[in-house]
Amino acid sequence: MEPVLLYITAPNREEAISISKELVYKKFVACTNIIENVTSVYMWQGELEQNREVTIIAKTLNSKTQDTIKYIKNLHSYNCPAIIAVPIISGNPEYLRWIQQELHENHPN
Repeated sequence: MEPVLLYITAPNREEAISISKELVYKKFVACTNIIENVTSVYMWQGELEQNREVTIIAKTLNSKTQDTIKYIKNLHSYNCPAIIAVPIISGNPEYLRWIQQELHENHPN
């Protein structure tokens, strides 16, 4: 088992919830947390941008990461959405087992 966190940004709460529900329902991720009112500062097409966004933190397994990223890109309204996988190196063993059980490979996508 190789649990990972996916860090994802979305333009608003509604899109973050929609993406989260799809990911959980289709068993791409075990669960998500949605953090509202994040200020993002970045360069885009040569311009300095500052926008309000919503952050999604999703818990999944490394074996599902690439398929999950592809799925998110199809759902997302951004041309280049921020989707970053971060390995979980340690945590509550029962919670980490729960992630694995939720995403057991026998579950349909």
